[in-house]
Amino acid sequence: MRFPRWAAAGVALTLGAALTACGSAVKTVDQALTPGSNAGALVGVTMPTKSSERWIHDGDNIKGALEKLGYKVDLQYAENDIPTQANQIENQITKGAKALIVASIDGTALTTQLQDAADRHIPVISYDRLIRNTSNVDYYATFDNFKVGVEQANSLLTGLKLKKADGSDDASVTGPFNIELFAGSPDDNNATFFFNGAMSVLKPYLDKGTLVVKSGQTDFATCAILRWDPATAQKRMEDLLTKTYNATTKVAGVLSPYDGLSIGILSALKSNGYGTAGQPYPVVTGQDAEVASVKSIIAGEQYSTVFKDTRQLAKTAVDMAQALLTGGKPQVNNTKDYDNGKKVVPSYLLQPVVVTKDNYQAALVDSGYYTAGQLK
Repeated sequence: MRFPRWAAAGVALTLGAALTACGSAVKTVDQALTPGSNAGALVGVTMPTKSSERWIHDGDNIKGALEKLGYKVDLQYAENDIPTQANQIENQITKGAKALIVASIDGTALTTQLQDAADRHIPVISYDRLIRNTSNVDYYATFDNFKVGVEQANSLLTGLKLKKADGSDDASVTGPFNIELFAGSPDDNNATFFFNGAMSVLKPYLDKGTLVVKSGQTDFATCAILRWDPATAQKRMEDLLTKTYNATTKVAGVLSPYDGLSIGILSALKSNGYGTAGQPYPVVTGQDAEVASVKSIIAGEQYSTVFKDTRQLAKTAVDMAQALLTGGKPQVNNTKDYDNGKKVVPSYLLQPVVVTKDNYQAALVDSGYYTAGQLK
């Protein structure tokens, strides 16, 4: 380990109730911890953007939890601009941050800044998105990203009735069904895990001809949407519909890895006549349980989303930071899968949950993540 160790302190965190502000949920994490010898130290937290509500929640969760422990927090959002994020991290190091929690925009673009952190013995926690091509990242807090893709694919199959609710195949439904594939940003390591997880489930159905990608676009590079941009996804879906589909050939399902893309995809579908009694929307998946998508699911438009409880992710990252700042060793549950090109980064993986119209109340409202009013 590159940083000094201090006397260990116990770590115990509990989830708090969701609060509302300005009509959107602010998820909080209540803590009951006694800071160690670094009490009052500065922790730098950098998030990619405020354009996605989930990153706002992540930042607020982490900041609130760290402040309750007595730490000072410099929370920054880079609005998906790589040089801005690099400068923010440099400034946090200059200000004397004792730990960094980084959700990177481009996982390969922070090598210089993290070398500077290592030179000053500042531990780095990679948050949700794996920082790559550097040995100067100490721990990784994320969800089981391969499983996210698996769950997205399974929900696509369930929506098409190829799978029953219990996960078994329905032999009475044979297809073929036309589907299209979307992937996340190529500079986000998670995107490949999502896509590979989904394809591990879909490939047998594609090989048998039960599913057909009518456009022929099945490789990650072609399906990827840079910076997870909804407008780019909408344009790609419009192009697919124009070039591949017509009045007699319809798309039955769309694998979308993120809710923002899903909303763009649905907009393109609506503009092309989908979403009516005669031509319902195809089965469209998603991720992050963003308000717009949950409302769309309730309305019978988007079929599903993968819910990743950011309260739990914030808890995990704060646990890690607290352990590092008090001389302890962060808890991990995966030490083999997340190779960033320079090292296998010790990781803690949380489990995702598929949300549909059938279970959104229990998963999102009863759990306190959203209020019922926010989803109306």
